[in-house]
Amino acid sequence: MNTPPNPSPAPPTGSRDLVLARIRAALRTGGDAPLPDEAPVPRDYLRSHVPADDPAALLDLLHRNLADYRALVHRCTPDRLPLLLAALYEARGARTVAVPPGLPPEWLAIAHARPLPDDGPEGPLSAARLDTVDSVLTGCALAIAETGTLVLDAGPAQGRRLLTLVPDHHVCVVLAPDQLVASVPLALPRLDPTRPQTWISGPSATSDIELTRVEGVHGPRTLEVVLVTDAG
Repeated sequence: MNTPPNPSPAPPTGSRDLVLARIRAALRTGGDAPLPDEAPVPRDYLRSHVPADDPAALLDLLHRNLADYRALVHRCTPDRLPLLLAALYEARGARTVAVPPGLPPEWLAIAHARPLPDDGPEGPLSAARLDTVDSVLTGCALAIAETGTLVLDAGPAQGRRLLTLVPDHHVCVVLAPDQLVASVPLALPRLDPTRPQTWISGPSATSDIELTRVEGVHGPRTLEVVLVTDAG
């Protein structure tokens, strides 16, 4: 008895069928091959809404957007960074600062606050220990001007994600123009997708309950950003 051949699958009709058909096609090809007769998707959108080749304008835009998110923003030159950091911690009365591996030691060379290395002899700082420190100091991987976003990827001077989630006060140093990009589409190619990324746009906040803004729920209540440039 001959077995009739399997009929060809019906073309997708609804949204659910279309999504499932795309998944099946991707699994068959192992890539991003389009479905038969699928119209190509135009990708001629803008990659940036501001000139990406004007570092001064990008820095000003980043400054405005960070401040709009209620971050406290400071600027200084590289040689003034230790003095500024010391002043920030003195003004806050911070006695201890958690620091990630790879943080340049000169950043806190004259600060009265005691650095607590996350790679000390006793091992990484526990969540309970981090909850008792006054602040954390990190660098960043990138800063995105259009969105006022800091991106950390656990690289040098950034450390574990836990470091920037538990302490109530986070000071983040941005080295411009090297760590400054105009937009998210321009940032993504510079980031390693296999690294653990944390995207920060202002202090942690939520308005879930009766639309009342509450800060410090999912991370630091206070975010201070230091923009370091040769121009100050």
